Amino acid sequence: MSKYLIIIGGATATGKTRMAIELAKHFDTEILSADSRQFYKEMTIGTAKPDAEELASAKHHFIDSLSVQDEYTVGDFERDALSLLDTIFEKKDVAVMAGGSGLFIRAVCEGLDNFPDVPPAVRDDLNALFEKEGIESLQNELAEKDPDYFNVVDKNNPVRLIRALSVIRVSGQPFSSFLNQEKPARPFIPIYVLLEMPREKLYERINLRVDLMMKNGLLEEAKSLHPFKDFTSLQTVGYQELMQFFDGNWTLEKAVEMIKQNSRRYAKRQMTWFRKRPHWVGFESGDFEGVIDFVERTKSNH
Repeated sequence: MSKYLIIIGGATATGKTRMAIELAKHFDTEILSADSRQFYKEMTIGTAKPDAEELASAKHHFIDSLSVQDEYTVGDFERDALSLLDTIFEKKDVAVMAGGSGLFIRAVCEGLDNFPDVPPAVRDDLNALFEKEGIESLQNELAEKDPDYFNVVDKNNPVRLIRALSVIRVSGQPFSSFLNQEKPARPFIPIYVLLEMPREKLYERINLRVDLMMKNGLLEEAKSLHPFKDFTSLQTVGYQELMQFFDGNWTLEKAVEMIKQNSRRYAKRQMTWFRKRPHWVGFESGDFEGVIDFVERTKSNH
């Protein structure tokens, strides 16, 4: 008997939580969150976690599983999610995973490329080079040492450039040689569901959601996390802008406006990521019947 993992993807505010719950109830199964910021128990309002009623209506995993001070990598998530799926599939034929973190979804469904461990000192050297000589120094080194990857990478993203160069410096091999390695087969068939809505409607929903978050206490939640502002977990839209307010750099009005703007930009990047991958099948947000019909047809074809 085949096992199926229904993955609900899409930009922030497209209704992934609601769709995941409807599917979990229909198929009598459980939900894995692939929203990497909902893992942190101290970050609730700003991450739009399912509320108590939603959490009670279907079993959720990974939500509130970590503290903001915990180190947790995408590799950790891949291992933990696969282990959990093994347990779920002992009793169920279907599981649901929902979230907008494309890398976390890909890790579970396809596996990650294996890169060598990079000592912090190597990254520190590259960060110092970037600070001192600017992004061109990184671009030039990558163009020389790995022209193949240089041709496809976002050349204006210093994080991507530093990551590639750190692997090259440690291994002596081109970064591109570690990409697209053969990965172990998964014991389930993924069914990719992409929730979409017109951009104007999505942006309007994002703006309203930010206003609602502020009304529901996002300012107080972010203030309690100010001592942890440099942790990776807090490098998140909705929190980092309010840190600028607490540090006296921005007015509250500007911080809220920037949360809306950065949320819209993040949503645009998410949609670009999903649309570049042809295995995702698009549905209007809220089209439960259409998604259930698609899943049933996919199952009957296997």
